[in-house]
Amino acid sequence: MEKAILVGIITPQQDEERTKEYLDELAFLADTREIQVNRRFVQRVPGPDTNTYVGSGKLQEIRQYIIDHQDDEEQRIDLVIFDDELSPRQIRNIERDLNWRDNKKERSEIRVMDRTILILEIFLRRAQTSYAKTQVELAHLQYMLPRLTRMWTHLDRQRGGGGTNRGTGETQIEADKRIIGQRIALLRDELKRIDRQMATQRQNRGKMVRVALVGYTNVGKSTLMNLLSKSEVFAENKLFATLDTTVRKMTISNLPFLLSDTVGFIRKLPHHLVESFKSTLDEVREADLLVHVVDISHPNFEEQYEVVERTIHEICQDDKPSLVVFNKIDAFTYTPKEEDDLTPIRRENISLEELQHTWMAKLQDDCIFISAKRKDNIDALKQRLYERVKMIHIQRYPYNDFLFENYE
Repeated sequence: MEKAILVGIITPQQDEERTKEYLDELAFLADTREIQVNRRFVQRVPGPDTNTYVGSGKLQEIRQYIIDHQDDEEQRIDLVIFDDELSPRQIRNIERDLNWRDNKKERSEIRVMDRTILILEIFLRRAQTSYAKTQVELAHLQYMLPRLTRMWTHLDRQRGGGGTNRGTGETQIEADKRIIGQRIALLRDELKRIDRQMATQRQNRGKMVRVALVGYTNVGKSTLMNLLSKSEVFAENKLFATLDTTVRKMTISNLPFLLSDTVGFIRKLPHHLVESFKSTLDEVREADLLVHVVDISHPNFEEQYEVVERTIHEICQDDKPSLVVFNKIDAFTYTPKEEDDLTPIRRENISLEELQHTWMAKLQDDCIFISAKRKDNIDALKQRLYERVKMIHIQRYPYNDFLFENYE
């Protein structure tokens, strides 16, 4: 496995606890990409440095750590991963400062990655269908295009001809940009063709009610999908286990509807991914009912909930009927606060029962608490789904109302 250092910052807008959580998530992303994290570096700054993200002093500290461990097979660093998207200028400066030459070794090759390229590489590895591969390749090329100049170190020996003003490797880089630009154009045309096919497929499904599972990545959507529809969608305790939308026909009490499992959302989701996965997200846009799955055992599930709600609003541009499913109640833990403890009450001091009486109580029939792993409260969830789907069906086909009354 490649070995990496994680780098984050503490700012007035992002306190130390939040930074730790973000780095925990970044470490989970690295593990998903099969990268071993050996060390974390955090710098307190007013804001990201425009040249080196963390400032030259912290960068020299990171460089010294890499040098000190370069002869240790277990500790030698291959990657330095930053928790935010870096500009081409930042990447160029960071790589220049972290790589060196000496009399004993040739130039070191420490790769610099940011959160965006890490997510893109995970998507590249996870994509299974030609559609997903096309979407991910497009997003990857769009991200890499403005950053080409840092990639072509083999062009250092190429110089412009005599009497010209061409820079190092300029001609080759321009040629590469043209090739990538042409590839991007081809991928966009391919996506348009596939989009038309998928739109036709959605139309051919008829007027059945569509229910879409949405939520933060790794909250248990695929596990719930398998449980409800008795299918075998790939589920794993990794981020972005599901990239392709899976649609299954499901029937509850003789009422059929379509249930889809969609790609999970995440904080700081790369813009290029959102754009290239637009058609995959059409399942969300065209759904009649959204089932928002939330991992209530996560320390900051409320922020994850808000991230998903905000992203859905950007995708749909309107309010859709939704049902919030708080999953993983079996993994929920808390530590009762001592009576003489004067510190503020935190998430880990609140019980599940107490949480249910906070803002969640306002959701009333629009939320339910389950454990997909232990199958707790699944029958109640199915009943809730039946009631919601039935309501949508009756609104769409009012003349069938008497059939439900007669059936009941």
